[in-house]
Amino acid sequence: MASQPSDAYAPAATAPHVAPTVVKIVIAGGFAVGKTTFIGSISDIDPLNTEAAMTEKSIGVDDAGGVSDRKTTTTVAMDFGRIALPGALWLYLFGTPGQDRFLFMWDDLVRGAIGAVVLVDTERLDQCFPAVDYFEGKGIPFVVCVNCFDGVARHQLEDVREALGIGMDTPIMYTDAREKAATKQALIAVVQLAMKRLKGA
Repeated sequence: MASQPSDAYAPAATAPHVAPTVVKIVIAGGFAVGKTTFIGSISDIDPLNTEAAMTEKSIGVDDAGGVSDRKTTTTVAMDFGRIALPGALWLYLFGTPGQDRFLFMWDDLVRGAIGAVVLVDTERLDQCFPAVDYFEGKGIPFVVCVNCFDGVARHQLEDVREALGIGMDTPIMYTDAREKAATKQALIAVVQLAMKRLKGA
């Protein structure tokens, strides 16, 4: 009678493949506010972006926000990044284009998102009003993040809140789109806000 193989020689069990749970967050704001930089600072993968060169043909068509001297490209469709978290949880980051003529794309980009980060440049505050109005109108939770260019906070957060006319239930914080630790805190704030809204629903 043939002997049975011992456990030591038994074929190893193959671990079942676990499909990741995907959570989507939108990064929005005006032109040249730091959306592409924000996603690039924290994404685990090389971010997908749709940057196109700005040329003379954009004059009179796009609002360059008065920063065309330091901004030579613009996002014409979206930015995309991904963060893989423990427990097979993937965080997808979708960055909106900043130019007004691409606002028609926002409905598709935000579909299924749990919340959003609205990046603000306090020197061009008017550039972020469309994003604030959009998410308020859609009832999508969002966090306002004042991007500190050159690491400098030029205005108090409560002054920015008052200027934007946002309620106390909308978190507002400083961030630096270049720094992973800062962008991480912004994303944590969005997730916490979304969970709070979900529990209160």
